Amino acid sequence: MAFTHMLIQTLTASSGSVANFEFTSIPQIYKDLLFVVSGRATTDNPTLQVYFNNDTNSANYQFRTIDGNGSSVANNAGAQPWLMRVTPSSATAGIFGNGVMYIANYAGTTYQKSVSADSVTENNGTTAYNAFHSGLWLSTAAITSIKLDPFGTDFAQYSSASLYGITPS
Repeated sequence: MAFTHMLIQTLTASSGSVANFEFTSIPQIYKDLLFVVSGRATTDNPTLQVYFNNDTNSANYQFRTIDGNGSSVANNAGAQPWLMRVTPSSATAGIFGNGVMYIANYAGTTYQKSVSADSVTENNGTTAYNAFHSGLWLSTAAITSIKLDPFGTDFAQYSSASLYGITPS
């Protein structure tokens, strides 16, 4: 079965930095959601947190991450909405990280929401990271809004995020 990707919205930090990207009034007509992010932080913190329906209670989120930097591998787990990385401000100027995040059955109201993400940061010639993330939002509510928040920092100018609805064709 083929799937169709329908662009719902793209947000861009076009004139200076922005605190977050927030997608509201997400249509409930698709099967799944897909984010594509190109991001750079305004500080040295690469953590990108994802909040569903303005739920900022860390206890309602679980994640597991496996990441590597070319010389070592680490895994982390916790109760917080950390689901991706963006390139930190200490990286080579003009370099942006990128990632994709898949949210299955976002409009359903029977099961908790599962998320998988893959993100990479770049830094021409020094340490860069590739990370694979999985997570749960411990709610059965349909997802109607999503906030991407670079934890403790802002998205640098020219960062962007696009949200797609996925439906069987």
